[in-house]
Amino acid sequence: MSTALQQRPNSDLAAGRFGQTRYLLRKKFFKLFGGAFHIYDDAGNVIFYSKMKAFKLKEDLRVFTSEDMNEEVLSIKARSILDFGATYDVTETATGRKLGALRRKALKSILRDEWVILDANDQEVGNIQEDSLMLALVRRLLSNLVPQTFQGTVGGTPVFTFRQRFNPFIPKIDLDFSLDRGGKLDRRLGIAAAVLLCAIEGRQQG
Repeated sequence: MSTALQQRPNSDLAAGRFGQTRYLLRKKFFKLFGGAFHIYDDAGNVIFYSKMKAFKLKEDLRVFTSEDMNEEVLSIKARSILDFGATYDVTETATGRKLGALRRKALKSILRDEWVILDANDQEVGNIQEDSLMLALVRRLLSNLVPQTFQGTVGGTPVFTFRQRFNPFIPKIDLDFSLDRGGKLDRRLGIAAAVLLCAIEGRQQG
């Protein structure tokens, strides 16, 4: 298994903020430029804050430990400009180490959204896919009236679910890693994937 996908159990972040099984992502209301999200743990505490940098030619999202943005933990940056099938590198800010990447399948995503999970060497190790083709087509007709659901897999084994709650005004997303009993997916890469889905797919639905 690629080291980019393995957990780091001795890390404080992995054992704490990145060691949770369930998260709630909530889009910040009245955010005019760039997307912003609060990420909560199961107890309702804000443990991350994510913000997309505004007015950037290449999409650039950052994940911080709080809204004051004093401590950045992850960066999620597109490799190219305005690419429907873009690849986003996920980097651990403290070390500058690339954890992996997420690539949107451009043609397949026209009908049903699908992403590829890559390791630090750009080898394909997993997949993120919208729940069903039928529901995906309905969503494209009814916009955000039908919440999105995705499942992430690594090596064909389910590792997380991403479920949007029905709320036409403030998107809320449940992120659940309870399927990943073997720790196949690094939570940092999984959270980066959820942030990206909120920012990219959510914008497309809005």
